Amino acid sequence: MKEPTPSVLTTASGIVLPPEPAVLRVATYNIHKGVQGLGPTRRLEIHNLGHAVEQLDADIVCLQEVRKMNRREEQYFERWPKVSQAEFLAPEGYESVYRTNAYTKDGEHGNALLTRWPVKGSNHIDISDHRFEQRGLLHVEVEVRGRAVHAIVVHLGLIPGSRVRQIQALQQFIEREVPPGAPLVVAGDFNDWGTHIKRLLASYGLYEFEADGLSALTYPSRLPLAQLDHVYVRGMTPTSLAVPQGRIWWRMSDHLPLIAEFHI
Repeated sequence: MKEPTPSVLTTASGIVLPPEPAVLRVATYNIHKGVQGLGPTRRLEIHNLGHAVEQLDADIVCLQEVRKMNRREEQYFERWPKVSQAEFLAPEGYESVYRTNAYTKDGEHGNALLTRWPVKGSNHIDISDHRFEQRGLLHVEVEVRGRAVHAIVVHLGLIPGSRVRQIQALQQFIEREVPPGAPLVVAGDFNDWGTHIKRLLASYGLYEFEADGLSALTYPSRLPLAQLDHVYVRGMTPTSLAVPQGRIWWRMSDHLPLIAEFHI
């Protein structure tokens, strides 16, 4: 007997949706503005990062230090992309959402989210704690098989007190903008070398995958000493965590990417 052909789901615009996932795969990656090195020896890595993001094969990719534009670097590098880095890094079939956190004399940069699932809405708030660090939260609602999943991309400050106040601002934002029963992802560069932020988030019901003996160190990429990058969730079950290793990865950014999977 011939087996029935699985039904194919499409969006209203005719985009074929991927098969229903057993898990939601989320990656977070601080891309260091697509450039590595300093001064005249610096090199453009944005093209390699494009291949890397595709290899992550994630349903949701949360990116930090993403440039919308930079006049100085555009003049310096011959192969500087003609579009924003968020658009450039989005694999075929993905949507990209970007919001600026920081403005400089040459351009602007911020957080981005790439997803293979339809985007239903997005917003952004400024969580800068002082004038020397411009920080923000990017919130994106994604429809996964008819169910709303909320994702928040973060890049917290370098000062411990600032991070605590930014986590408090995050919690207030979640209470205002995310329905209590909706699956929630909070991912990004938390800049925290200890466990204080992890404990704070746990008090708000946000957890990440943990296993005895698991090493998920992400910074610095060449010789990782700390896990500054995290993927926390609420309303989902963490199932795995992985960090790509090797020279090809540590050459592209000062952070390694983090890949997490969850049952939804």
